[in-house]
Amino acid sequence: MTDNDKNLRLAVLIDADNAPRDCLQGIMEEVAIYGTPNLKRAYGDWSTRGLAGWKQALLDNSVTPMQQFAYTKGKNSTDSAMIIDAMDILYSGNTDGFVLVSSDSDFTGLARRLREAGQFVIGIGEQKTPGPLIAACNKFIYIEVIRARSEKVVKAVQKTRTKKVEPVKKAEPAKKAEPAKKAEPEQEPPKPEARPSAGTRQIPDSIVWLIADSILDLSGEGDDDYVSLGAVGQLIQKKRPDFDTRSYGYSKLSSMVKAIDRFEVEERQDKSDPRSKIVYIRDADM
Repeated sequence: MTDNDKNLRLAVLIDADNAPRDCLQGIMEEVAIYGTPNLKRAYGDWSTRGLAGWKQALLDNSVTPMQQFAYTKGKNSTDSAMIIDAMDILYSGNTDGFVLVSSDSDFTGLARRLREAGQFVIGIGEQKTPGPLIAACNKFIYIEVIRARSEKVVKAVQKTRTKKVEPVKKAEPAKKAEPAKKAEPEQEPPKPEARPSAGTRQIPDSIVWLIADSILDLSGEGDDDYVSLGAVGQLIQKKRPDFDTRSYGYSKLSSMVKAIDRFEVEERQDKSDPRSKIVYIRDADM
């Protein structure tokens, strides 16, 4: 992702009927990676008991609740209100992209229409989200991945807070020198337990093939089969909007490919900027 992508003006639209409120803060933190959320709205019938628990989460994250009454029992009028609002926002010309937080396939047409208008569309939903909605987005992020990251951060903070500071021991009076004892053979210190390497994490064959296929698509006919890892990542994202290295235990694509024996990775000096380096990758089996 380029610096320009990170400066996107984003409209965050949340389907409160199909989104979990317990990780709303994590969702907003994830959105901040891709741009600035200039507009944040959550849609639902806030007069119902089912949405009563959203109040504090909306206040904490400065999200505007948009009221939509259910005119007919059993019919979801929230979807239509969110779609109409999205089109009004689109025509205002004040956004570069939309974040649609929902697992409802009813927003597939909206995501497709927004992309046709040149908007960058990010979808956020649970793993039960239907494939058509995922495919309609430029980028799709699973709620489960966001929740796992938030829980990891919380545990790290709690661990830091619970660390005990050992009291300073008072200096003991000096003891009289004792006669020297016969030296005993030194014992070897216990060896630390080996930690599992990154390569031990399971990466599905389908993902390995996805990476290899993307390298093949970008490689030229010359002797140098190396291609930019950044270009590979961008192509993978276009092929699979829901691709996320965190789903497989890796924070970055570079860490993942280094853990796969099939791929060879090297860093090269950036010709335009001598202070930085560009990561390149090749498929050794090609």
